[in-house]
Amino acid sequence: MRYWFPYPLLSLLLLGFWLLVNQSVSPGQILLGTILSVSLSWAMVNLEPSKSRLRRPGAALRLAGSVIKDIAQSNVAVLGAVLSRRKPPVQSAFVMLELTLKDDNALALLACILTTTPGTAWLEYDRQTRMLLIHVLDTADGKDWQSIVAHRYERLLKEIFE
Repeated sequence: MRYWFPYPLLSLLLLGFWLLVNQSVSPGQILLGTILSVSLSWAMVNLEPSKSRLRRPGAALRLAGSVIKDIAQSNVAVLGAVLSRRKPPVQSAFVMLELTLKDDNALALLACILTTTPGTAWLEYDRQTRMLLIHVLDTADGKDWQSIVAHRYERLLKEIFE
């Protein structure tokens, strides 16, 4: 059974997502979604993802709350920067950050957090030097991005994954 369904939870979630996107639970959509979800879970076997365990669920909840708050604040800040006619205009920049995370899944989650937060984008990560390059829409606010990432995200990600 494990051969046919190497990642059963992933297959079920992909099938559910397929049915939601197509807004149909017809037999044809269920069959097509099942074929796609099982095929994609077989593809995951070839990717050999590293296994991680959720060590502290409380830290995960705190991280989720912090991310939701940051996304809401960033939406307002980006909207203000786009709509304002201030002089000088927004000052975007590329910022280098030093990371201490080692877990691949923690790094992937940090990439998702930084990319989904409006005004920031994860661009490049060097594993040897552990240097991360991000793009920040507005650096005129004087925020210390090294401190933000280290204290707000990295600390909690370490509690969760390492």
